[in-house]
Amino acid sequence: MSNERLAFPGQEEKQKILIVDDQVVNIKILNEIFKKDYDIIMATSGKQALQLAREQKPDLILLDIVMPDLDGYSVCRELKASVETSYIPIIFVTARDDEGNEVQGFEIGGADYITKPVNPVIVYARVKTHLMLKKQFDLLENLVNQDGLTHIANRRKFDEMLSCHFNVCQRESLPLSLLMIDVDFFKRFNDQYGHVAGDKCLQKMAIALSNEFRRPWDLCCRYGGEEFACLLPLTNKDGATSKAHSVLEVIHDLNIPHVSSDVSDRVSVSIGVASIIPSATNSGEMLIQQADAALYQSKQDGRARVTVFTEMQSD
Repeated sequence: MSNERLAFPGQEEKQKILIVDDQVVNIKILNEIFKKDYDIIMATSGKQALQLAREQKPDLILLDIVMPDLDGYSVCRELKASVETSYIPIIFVTARDDEGNEVQGFEIGGADYITKPVNPVIVYARVKTHLMLKKQFDLLENLVNQDGLTHIANRRKFDEMLSCHFNVCQRESLPLSLLMIDVDFFKRFNDQYGHVAGDKCLQKMAIALSNEFRRPWDLCCRYGGEEFACLLPLTNKDGATSKAHSVLEVIHDLNIPHVSSDVSDRVSVSIGVASIIPSATNSGEMLIQQADAALYQSKQDGRARVTVFTEMQSD
């Protein structure tokens, strides 16, 4: 239900290695060592490496230091400075074997340092070790960032991605939108049907929301209790409003009975929509406040509806 790569039991995806070297012969040597057990991506320049790392999200990077456009140190600094790629382990593979270069590599965030010509047994063992650590880290990170009931993102993950998307959209002057979604009369639902039924209701809603927001950069999370939040980068106010009305229909079509509701005989939701162009004059916190204000207005106006934040609501 998340946007992470999925694999069925017995069909676990191979981990992905990005090999970066301006000398194709060196890439071929490393590819021969790893191609049987791992998926290999190749880059012949620092700029290409940055692009592929952001797009492909490799599990590990084997990075040459001496390259004509951006050297390996510069590539490493850029990757470690971004929330999207900072977690990827980087192993420097270079002909430079002096201690000063090795120390510099570790100081800027490198995980290991291997000198050329590579010994196939040694480089394979080191890569395997770092990939095992990466897999354990990913499992732990998933547990920390996942809501235990619905198995979609939790508030912690939402806060992290809000900061990340805000920075990216601010840099590119792109819109960022937020839907705050609240289940109507959910306490009454629990009182009527019991908490087990309430949990199942939230689980069904989480699946429906995940299916509705399928772009890899969208994020749906359980914000707390019976409240969900959907973060939509690259989506303006009109687009977010349209998606909000789709959510109303999707939840209605789940056809979950709710005889204690004042607005429908089945489970419904109220939605608040806010949209900004991130800049130095606003913030992620402001986006949340605006969506919350719009959600409050939806409840005040009778629930089971969409309200879009306007500046008048902030007065």
